[in-house]
Amino acid sequence: MGQVIHHTLFDYRGVIVDVDSDFRVGGELNAQEQRPTGPSPDARPWYHVLVDGTADRTYVSEQNLEPDAWGEPVEHPDIIDYFEKRSGSRYVTRPLKVN
Repeated sequence: MGQVIHHTLFDYRGVIVDVDSDFRVGGELNAQEQRPTGPSPDARPWYHVLVDGTADRTYVSEQNLEPDAWGEPVEHPDIIDYFEKRSGSRYVTRPLKVN
């Protein structure tokens, strides 16, 4: 929670707001974020990400993420709902926030 990431396949930045230990979303996935194929695709952690510079939220498999190297803040209208401040390269979650 709060880690700023870079999506390696679609080249966008964002911040993680929630994590699922395995795939938990139904058919509402964005066309770009399809369930991966291969051995145990559902066993990878999946992350809910607020996308920088948009109002979008994506659901991404861990295999497509890397730490963000840019270091700039993420611009998203929902940042304030999840985080109380930015500390270094991470965001600090609001106390008692349920995602």
